[in-house]
Amino acid sequence: MNTDIDNMEVVRAYKFRIYPNDKCQNAIENQLALSKDFYNKLLEKAKDAYKKDKSFRPKRSTFNRIKAGITAENKDFLKIYSQTRCEIEDRVLKAYGNFFKRVKEKKSGKKRKVGFPRFKSRDRYYSVVYPQDNGSFSIERERKKDMLRVSRIGRVQVELHRQVEGKIKTMAIKKEGNEYYAIFTAEQIIHPPKIEDTNPVGIDMGLNNFVALSDGKTIQKPKFIEKRAKHISHWQRKIARREMKSKRRQKAKQELQKEWSKVTNESNDFMHKLSDKLVNAGYTSFAVESLNIQNMEKNHRLARPIQNASWNRFINMLSYKAESAGMKVIKVDARNTTKECSNCGNIMDMPLSHRTYICNKCGMHMDRDINAAINILKRGRAGLARTDAQGDICLYGANGIASSVEELRTYPAIAGEAHSL
Repeated sequence: MNTDIDNMEVVRAYKFRIYPNDKCQNAIENQLALSKDFYNKLLEKAKDAYKKDKSFRPKRSTFNRIKAGITAENKDFLKIYSQTRCEIEDRVLKAYGNFFKRVKEKKSGKKRKVGFPRFKSRDRYYSVVYPQDNGSFSIERERKKDMLRVSRIGRVQVELHRQVEGKIKTMAIKKEGNEYYAIFTAEQIIHPPKIEDTNPVGIDMGLNNFVALSDGKTIQKPKFIEKRAKHISHWQRKIARREMKSKRRQKAKQELQKEWSKVTNESNDFMHKLSDKLVNAGYTSFAVESLNIQNMEKNHRLARPIQNASWNRFINMLSYKAESAGMKVIKVDARNTTKECSNCGNIMDMPLSHRTYICNKCGMHMDRDINAAINILKRGRAGLARTDAQGDICLYGANGIASSVEELRTYPAIAGEAHSL
């Protein structure tokens, strides 16, 4: 039985390919270069202030004064749209906020690499954000073509392969390899139905089986990186051989980024289809592990496969799709889900080489990933019962929405994180 519940306000991201002519392409490149320099200048001034006075803490009022001084020194920065400069200021403030958070955690005894905020190179700054729909950009129809008008850039053709639903809040121009995209975020009102939770399922994320379900099903993820390994290695060797800062080296970098973009797109396509399939498979709620990816990556042998798996990206996709369908996604403690027997609760060591769980107490035989999925489901049901008893709202997957918006500030790397966007 489905009944409507209160309306829910969500944010969705829409990504469209754009085709700038030579003039607009030069304007975009100029905006990216100026934005990168402006970011670095803000960071430099704040860094100098911190060196002089260790009690310095970045505040918006302080950065506003620094920003005014920078634009007075270099009038070229006024070519950046005013609110884009404010958005760049937000990036630096966020970087400093994360820095002081790491310092505090280290002082409290946690093993953390503090890492002062770093300057951006031209290879690490790929987006220009317009944080408000206040006339700085607009979509227009011209000669049966959709055109995007952007302040400081001009009019570019945009491929609107679907309609943007809701009220547009922000827009970003993003460069990926030698291609350009416009990313819009729009605020929407959705009407999720209320679904009776009669068929919950636990999900274990792994390297051997990408997804193992508590009902016994397993799904493997195609090895997208291995398929393109030769091409990636080819361009990595080219980059290593070519002269630093040369045009030929820059061209080789773009080719490598193109290869990583193909891997990213294939991986995202697989995860989107899988999350759609699970949401439409008749399940009524999902229990998943709350994974600390940073800690897991400390195992150097598994760091790259874990990055390639993109577990958090998949959970975010599943969360926001389940939310729209009125389903809950419950995150549970991942501790000992693999070591615990789902039949008797016995806990035993389970090396990665052991793919079958054989309990030394009750003798149960089961695939280790399915055993973990059953444990995850049990913890999810127990947690849901406690949460409902207290009258709290369970997790609906706001992280998925946040990650969609965060894509505006995601910079494709030459390797590593580029394929888990």
